[in-house]
Amino acid sequence: METTAARRSNHGANVKRWREWRNINQDVLAEKIGVSQATLSGYEKRDKLEPEILEKVAKALDIPIEAITEMNDGTSINIFSGTWKDNAYASGYITYIANINPLEKVIELYERLLKSEQEKLAILQEVIQDQK
Repeated sequence: METTAARRSNHGANVKRWREWRNINQDVLAEKIGVSQATLSGYEKRDKLEPEILEKVAKALDIPIEAITEMNDGTSINIFSGTWKDNAYASGYITYIANINPLEKVIELYERLLKSEQEKLAILQEVIQDQK
């Protein structure tokens, strides 16, 4: 008979992972949630955090609470960029929705390319007119 160990979420370690991923140091996050750096350091060492603490941390990191409570060791963080407006997540993966629209970048590049081609065309037309 096989037994499988239930994977547990380590809230403190997950807070640290998200804080580091966001490139926020402990002092800054501690200030955002209204505690000292030493207190935040203690939170990051705990297995479970109280709902009030989770709510403050999630809000300060701009992530859903489930990003802290549902993420297990080894869970990857997949970042999807698009125009979605909700903070959806899939089983086993925590998904952070970035408000980056890659289509806008493509359009911007296309417009720059088009302007460059129009300038080349204008120069060629001048050369042709001068040769007549």
